[in-house]
Amino acid sequence: MVKLIHTLADHGDDVNCCAFSFSLLATCSLDKTIRLYSLRDFTELPHSPLKFHTYAVHCCCFSPSGHILASCSTDGTTVLWNTENGQMLAVMEQPSGSPVRVCQFSPDSTCLASGAADGTVVLWNAQSYKLYRCGSVKDGSLAACAFSPNGSFFVTGSSCGDLTVWDDKMRCLHSEKAHDLGITCCDFSSQPVSDGEQGLQFFRLASCGQDCQVKIWIVSFTHILARSTEHQLKQFTEDWSEEDVSTWLCAQDLKDLVGIFKMNNIDGKELLNLTKESLADDLKIESLGLRSKVLRKIEELRTKVKSLSSGIPDEFICPITRELMKDPVIASEPSPCWVILGYTLTSDGYSYEKEAMENWISKKKRTSPMTNLVLPSAVLTPNRTLKMAINRWLETHQK
Repeated sequence: MVKLIHTLADHGDDVNCCAFSFSLLATCSLDKTIRLYSLRDFTELPHSPLKFHTYAVHCCCFSPSGHILASCSTDGTTVLWNTENGQMLAVMEQPSGSPVRVCQFSPDSTCLASGAADGTVVLWNAQSYKLYRCGSVKDGSLAACAFSPNGSFFVTGSSCGDLTVWDDKMRCLHSEKAHDLGITCCDFSSQPVSDGEQGLQFFRLASCGQDCQVKIWIVSFTHILARSTEHQLKQFTEDWSEEDVSTWLCAQDLKDLVGIFKMNNIDGKELLNLTKESLADDLKIESLGLRSKVLRKIEELRTKVKSLSSGIPDEFICPITRELMKDPVIASEPSPCWVILGYTLTSDGYSYEKEAMENWISKKKRTSPMTNLVLPSAVLTPNRTLKMAINRWLETHQK
């Protein structure tokens, strides 16, 4: 039986999204507002509508407790609201400034994910309202997001039809062309499916798209993480074929060397063993600058091979490049209150790879890459304490 019990007609333009909590209904619209209704009689709350956004509101969602509501908009912001009194708790600006299309709380309410039209996805700390991690998909804008019931990973769906699986540290674990056209929504079943033999949990995921299809997936975080690690290790080991080496050269802007490397049958094992002598004598690369660039890229490759198998501490990873830092810097003179666990942090709480931070600032960005707040200084100071800690770790783990 289907029976209409109420109709709400308070919005002045298209309604884009609606969401339930245990006691409320939230709606958001092209009219730039969010409205809250009581489930007892569907009367609008006294502090509704909620107004802040300067453009259309695309999505709204409640925290699991129902005490906080998130809304996101074309204006590039995700806003948190207190549902009891309508007070605005935080305005979180997408680092790229791109229109935010979707937002979703983690099951424990500690994180909020926001996905934007330019493909960027951000994990926010829902308690401190600070940016925690940031990533992006290869193509398309983000239109869907869902957390697994245990909160250990989440999935985003793009307008190009790609499903991407991320862990809670914002590492991309898996990406797949799921629909021929754009993905419009995705969601997990709240009940896991157990593997009797191994005691593992699998989760059902449904995705729907503009190709008129709904697809049901089985997702295991353990299996995805294992496959992702195996794939990464294969990418940076002696298992590379000659074609893999050619692909790598093109990615490093060294495509002019593809013919030389193929002529000399350079596979992954040969690549990792190349020296300045073999580049000059065997491969006949005459340009000293080109040889130096190849050697530098190979050394970076060797570092990745070792670091992937060793498990780099997260504080040694540059938030911009997501790679092990060689020359960590801070963005202003450090204050004693920022010394944590022996590592002097930046004024925004992070250290960065020098070259990456210089590139960031050179693009006239005087904001933190992680928090989007204005940095007090553009002066970069070497973080010697952190560099020494990284060097000690390398000595221990890369013998």
